[in-house]
Amino acid sequence: GLFGGTILLARPRLTEWQRLQKTQARLEDEIERDRGLVEKSEEWETRFDALSEAMPQYAPQMKTDVLWLSTIDSVAREHGLEIRRIEAGEERQQGDVYELPIECNEWEGSLDALVHFLFDLQSRGAMLDVRFLLVKPKAGKVLRGRFSLSCAYTREEGAATGDEAGS
Repeated sequence: GLFGGTILLARPRLTEWQRLQKTQARLEDEIERDRGLVEKSEEWETRFDALSEAMPQYAPQMKTDVLWLSTIDSVAREHGLEIRRIEAGEERQQGDVYELPIECNEWEGSLDALVHFLFDLQSRGAMLDVRFLLVKPKAGKVLRGRFSLSCAYTREEGAATGDEAGS
């Protein structure tokens, strides 16, 4: 009876102990992974510096939304891509990097025009990320759709904190 009572009382503790062992193993793995990242911090800083140098830099008071919208419009026209509705979102700051989301809600053109347009934007030194791209057939080789871009850049020293894109 004493042995049976001990087992009944110890079973929940055994389950808890096994759960704690699994948690401990997971945390040890996370610590080891984090330790590896910390050991490579110089490599990460070097890579960050290289990317930062390649990122466009603008004056604190410059309206980047106007700049990006006009650049996108002119590059689209160069490649025969018709953009009918486009708008810039609010500029967001994440550390030293600023991000401006741009929504193109309606475009029309060929696949060739779209590919050349996106490639040309990227090759002009822009740090762009296509977050969303929708392509639908319209007629023949003409396509239509929408896309969402995120433009990354930095501001010169003394930059304001985010009111540039709002007016």
